[in-house]
Amino acid sequence: MALKPTIYKIELQLSDTDRHCYETCQLTLAQHPSETLQRMMVRLLVYAMNYHQDVCFTRGLSSTDEPELWQIAPDGTIEHWIELGQASPERLRKAVSRAPKISLYAYGREVDVWWHKQRAALTALPKVSVWRFHDSDVAQLDRFISRSMQLSLTISEGELFLSDNSHHLSLAVERLE
Repeated sequence: MALKPTIYKIELQLSDTDRHCYETCQLTLAQHPSETLQRMMVRLLVYAMNYHQDVCFTRGLSSTDEPELWQIAPDGTIEHWIELGQASPERLRKAVSRAPKISLYAYGREVDVWWHKQRAALTALPKVSVWRFHDSDVAQLDRFISRSMQLSLTISEGELFLSDNSHHLSLAVERLE
């Protein structure tokens, strides 16, 4: 029998002063059985950083032809393709043909090695922006995890400030280009 995803309920107070976006988001987030909790939390942060009424989570790890998130226009066209992790240039090349804007958010201990190997191929792709979460920041996201979360995220000058009733964390997101 296949393992089922773990469901998390999240109330996210988003204050993005860079984009003048202030929202309260009620989210249900499914953690795929093979997904780490840190990866799930990175997905949540990336959702908030790219918040738009049309941004939504996809089938993610369950699907090879969808990103982690995307923004779909009312007419069904993909406006923004959003990937997580250390995606290959081949995967992003497919995305370039499907969307006018592609963002990749890399994280993990091996980002420097991956970027050194893939930099030339990724920067050659049009419409692709590559960002990096620092591993030391991502490692601290476990503190915020519970099956029902009430989180506040403030984004200001490209820095993220995450908090709940007990914890606070400042995360830097660096553009790799």
